[in-house]
Amino acid sequence: MIPSKSRVKPERSGGTPQDGKRKETHIPDLETFLQKRDYAGACALLQFKRHANRNDIKTMEWLAYCHFHYGEHDKALNLYKDLMQFEDFDSMVHIYAAACYYYMGLYKEAEEEAEQGPRCGLQTRVLFHVAYKQNDEARLLQYHQQLSDTIEDQLSLASIHYQRGHFQEATDIYKRLLLENREFLALNVYVALCYCKLDYYDVSMEILQVYLDKFKDSAVAVNLKACNTFRMFNGRAAEAELKQLSELSGGTYLENDLLRHNLVVFRGGENALQYLPPLGDVPPEARLNLVIHHLRHNDIGEALSLVKDLEPTSPQEYILKAVVHASIGQSRGSADNLKTAQQYFQLVGASSSECDTIPGRQCMASCFYLLKQFEDVLVFLQSIKSYFPNDDDFNWNYGITKAAIGKNYKDAEETLLLVQNEKYKSEYCYLSWLARCYIRNGRPRLAWELYLKMETSSESYQLLQLIANDAYRMGAFFYAAKAFDVLERLDPAPEYLEGKKGGIAGTFQAIIAGKEPKDCLKDLLAMLRNSVPDPQMDTMARVIRKWAADNKIMI
Repeated sequence: MIPSKSRVKPERSGGTPQDGKRKETHIPDLETFLQKRDYAGACALLQFKRHANRNDIKTMEWLAYCHFHYGEHDKALNLYKDLMQFEDFDSMVHIYAAACYYYMGLYKEAEEEAEQGPRCGLQTRVLFHVAYKQNDEARLLQYHQQLSDTIEDQLSLASIHYQRGHFQEATDIYKRLLLENREFLALNVYVALCYCKLDYYDVSMEILQVYLDKFKDSAVAVNLKACNTFRMFNGRAAEAELKQLSELSGGTYLENDLLRHNLVVFRGGENALQYLPPLGDVPPEARLNLVIHHLRHNDIGEALSLVKDLEPTSPQEYILKAVVHASIGQSRGSADNLKTAQQYFQLVGASSSECDTIPGRQCMASCFYLLKQFEDVLVFLQSIKSYFPNDDDFNWNYGITKAAIGKNYKDAEETLLLVQNEKYKSEYCYLSWLARCYIRNGRPRLAWELYLKMETSSESYQLLQLIANDAYRMGAFFYAAKAFDVLERLDPAPEYLEGKKGGIAGTFQAIIAGKEPKDCLKDLLAMLRNSVPDPQMDTMARVIRKWAADNKIMI
């Protein structure tokens, strides 16, 4: 809304316009702006009034109020400081200023300012929240005991329950207040928010719709609906909800930090480094999502720096800290980090509130995975398998677990082949387990092809050793011989030479028995020629040539 620059003529009681074709320009009054929750418009009107009298106390108080509710807490604080310069100013200004400090994250200043104000419910509530932010449990309990049954105090208590992750307790308070005050429609949003945190996304959507039917342009409500949609469907559907809000607001709502944050999440981390670092811990998920972004881009050092001093208070924070320590432990071979990760996973998975949730069971699976107790891992993964039909992370863990148990390599191979992420499919861990499955399932040629596609490196050398030993153990002597042949040329160690001899002998025996094609004879002789001088190898070559000649096979 753009107010007209022309001055409004005073109304005449009972009068009519001098010209019936002209209409007087009407500028909304402050009450109209406040009823519409148009705090930007209210600020503009009050600032205009201040030009006439900069020291009008009422105008300053209302302007500070509007700046506060518009999220401009620094501007509101400056006005409250100006009000304190007047003689006999209202001492409640100290508490209003404390609220500004609180929202600016300056909790020590908020505490000092609030204590200068009068003893009242608002002072108790401000100090109650400050105590929580300062992790002062003693003072938190002290102010908790001072809370009354008023709506304001109960809302404050519910807020603390919510922030501490006690979503059921917060829900109980909000639902009771809603039953007693049906006209307070915003309580539906609070209840819906709690149900969203409790993973009841469909229930959250149903309750939220009561508020959206009345205020379809509410940024908070539409954002929550988008979050539910993201959990129930996908990021594209969630982003579509926010686009509707953008159309209703002319695009201004998408300039909000919270919505920017959620768009990063909905788009799979796009622009994360642009928008998330400036947010800090507001909202609390901003830091956690930045950690996830660093983990996905294999920047484990940055992820560790973000969680190093984090004292986890919610299951999500414990899980994320566990994942970071597990990543550090596996990449650096640190037993201490792996132990810390295992303890964090167990703490979440064994807790009464999380043990029967999907994240809780994932945590227990991760805990046993780090302990290499794969039978127990399988129990937990099987209980949630239906929820992850096309999830690469789940299929990776489930396939490797099956292979590690060693009882059903066919299922393990099928599960590992479901992984679509090219980055995952190029990692040695994946390739080595898939190669083992191929060999155990009687298809060693596919394992050999995995090796041929790899570039020369320490990992390709390790895969070669795995193929050589596993193929020999499973009687796939031809590919065992090929693997030992390459290993011997890279490192002429006696064990590789002996393995090569055994592989060649086993292959020759299989050819005689008709289990291997006769074309393999040329490869066997080539491998024998590539060896270091050895009497046994010469003897084997003569025997193979003689048998080929006796059977009229051209080699």
